[in-house]
Amino acid sequence: MKVAIFGLGYVGTVCGACFARYGHEVIGVDVNPLKVQMIAEGQSPIVEPELDTLLAEAHRQGRLRATTEAGEAVAWADVSLVCVGTPSNENGSLNLDYIYGVCRQIGEALRAKDSFHVVVIRSTVLPGTVDRCAKIIEETSAKRQATHFAVASNPEFLREGSAIHDFMNPPFTLVGTNDERARELLRELYAPVGAEFIAVEPRVAEMLKYVNNSFHALKVAFANEIGEICKSMGIDSHTVMELFMRDTKLNISPAYFRPGYAYGGSCLPKDLSALAYQAQQLDLPVPVLRNIQESNRRHIEFGIRLIQRTGKKKIGLLGLSFKEGTDDLRESPLVVLVETLLGKGYSIKIYDRNVNLAKLMGANKAYIEKQIPHISQLFVASLDDIIAESECVVIGNKDPEFAQILERLRPDQLVVDLVRIDRHRTTGGNYEGICW
Repeated sequence: MKVAIFGLGYVGTVCGACFARYGHEVIGVDVNPLKVQMIAEGQSPIVEPELDTLLAEAHRQGRLRATTEAGEAVAWADVSLVCVGTPSNENGSLNLDYIYGVCRQIGEALRAKDSFHVVVIRSTVLPGTVDRCAKIIEETSAKRQATHFAVASNPEFLREGSAIHDFMNPPFTLVGTNDERARELLRELYAPVGAEFIAVEPRVAEMLKYVNNSFHALKVAFANEIGEICKSMGIDSHTVMELFMRDTKLNISPAYFRPGYAYGGSCLPKDLSALAYQAQQLDLPVPVLRNIQESNRRHIEFGIRLIQRTGKKKIGLLGLSFKEGTDDLRESPLVVLVETLLGKGYSIKIYDRNVNLAKLMGANKAYIEKQIPHISQLFVASLDDIIAESECVVIGNKDPEFAQILERLRPDQLVVDLVRIDRHRTTGGNYEGICW
């Protein structure tokens, strides 16, 4: 099948590589010529395990190319997947300008196309967006939905750092459409994945991603609050939560139930804000959803207070991205931590092998340049530099490389662990765990 993918960020690039791996022909579309060039050469514009290998193989086999021309892609493809960003506005509402802009481009391109075309909204959008996209395409193409084209929802459930595995091993494939031709085309597209194919009404599919991510955010905040209570009572929070998670009939899943630092990234904060704002527009009180954000903010402050209590001013931070295995800095609680400590006069050094400031792009680059304009001056090249220049080492994510730091520190150096890099280590001596 011929697949056009609009937006070559995390979701678009991963989808393109995986669809090519399954034998489909893929063309990526992006306004950033550097991303287009990298994809066209079989290189990855982002850090994601296994992605480099898949892109190189797709390039070698001639199954993946890229362009800045939307019309070229639509004319060639059977289906267009929209994977562009949906950032938050300052009030928490969802900014759909990129989605609607791409739909207008697709509509204009469909004017000259005779065959039936399926447009799939893969980006995370609130219920009703697919209907609005269909109207925009009708207006710009002068063609009719269900006769000349169809619009479907196909939300992604990919976690940064394990996106390839998640794409190839989903619990199910979810498609929201009322159009039979679109449903069957997408069934064929995802057939190589081998997962259960579930077709629902578009608004159901649109809503599920927000339900998932809101619950994931809730689980993180809940576990961290339990962790703080346990710490104050001298109880090992991980032992408590491990027992809690053994009840898989009632307590659902162990995912995210690990006390540690605050949640971050490009999905949970944005999606939680959008859903809470939607409830406000409907005059519905949602105290739990609104207090998750406050709890998460407070937990960031709790981690900062632990560092301040050490009395040390030279801080070495291991990890800046919001989780290991990614270079995504957007909404990373570690960025907030650095920004706050710098403002209080601390000397900060950062080591994160996945974050190459020269290669950051798009929203990721814009975010960090806005939050910490001179951050490049804070980075060091190795763990050795962190050890040499720090009085207190803060472990910010679970990169396996960081595990060796505990055995290499001098007796006068302290550790504040935000992720429990060593499952068997508890607070005592020169080691402080945030929730254990």
